[in-house]
Amino acid sequence: MIYTVTFNPSLDYTIHVENFELGKVNRTVQEDIYAGGKGINVSMVLKNLGYETTAFGFLSGFTGQEIERLLKEKGISTEFIHIENGTSRINLKIRSDVESEINGMGPVIRKEDLELLYEQLDTLKDDDVLVLAGSIPSGMPQSIYRDIMSRLQSKRIKIAVDATKDLLMNVLAYHPFVIKPNNHELSEIFDIMIDSKEKAVVYAKELQKKGAQNVIVSMAGEGAVFVGSDGSVFTSEAPHGVVKNSVGAGDSMVAGFLAGYLAKGDYAEAFKMGLCTGSASAFSDQLATREEVEQVRRSHIFDF
Repeated sequence: MIYTVTFNPSLDYTIHVENFELGKVNRTVQEDIYAGGKGINVSMVLKNLGYETTAFGFLSGFTGQEIERLLKEKGISTEFIHIENGTSRINLKIRSDVESEINGMGPVIRKEDLELLYEQLDTLKDDDVLVLAGSIPSGMPQSIYRDIMSRLQSKRIKIAVDATKDLLMNVLAYHPFVIKPNNHELSEIFDIMIDSKEKAVVYAKELQKKGAQNVIVSMAGEGAVFVGSDGSVFTSEAPHGVVKNSVGAGDSMVAGFLAGYLAKGDYAEAFKMGLCTGSASAFSDQLATREEVEQVRRSHIFDF
């Protein structure tokens, strides 16, 4: 079974505005509301690709109720912990000549709430897959991803981590199955500009030395690189298409990688699926469907 954890889910309120002007009254030409959060995005894309998941995390207030309703409407299994204080956040996404975002804070997660999540995670079994993705609400320990992996280290669970800075670096000693920094995050980690695939490969290998099994480095329009635990190294240009929406593209890459690996147990196939799924979401107004991924896959030529 595949499980995803989203500590800070959101309602993503996406508005389309023609020629947005700061300081002026702007009127929308289109509005959409989605359940958001990186782990939730992974669950939704995996569902689109034919894989069932269970979404863990914390919800609160009327926004939390709507997030869960939207997920169940899409047929996604949820086992969220409902907390009493605060409300789940609303993130505003402005689509205009330039994309802008305003992300909410989310509720405070108490120690007793975390204990309920740990009890859920204790039920995971060998060969399950766990996705830890995204930011955490203020007040939570920056070691939370590491704490979860430490708790589960006696089980043979494949854990994917998509996080930044300390949240990511703290888990490497516990050998996550796959991590997915982008080139800007990789640059920040090593305090050096990662502006080529060759450099991305070098520093992805440095993350392997620190404990990661497999590393994908996404580079937006420049493509991506993969360094595998079996010594494999793959690089690819980005598929061609018109970028409509960057939100969820990285999460889609993680989902596609997992789907590809679970289907064939092959890193080359997993990387191809990851890149095409991430691109398909970027080329779509919403998260990628199976048909959109297959279309990108047919049109993109890989040289490995």
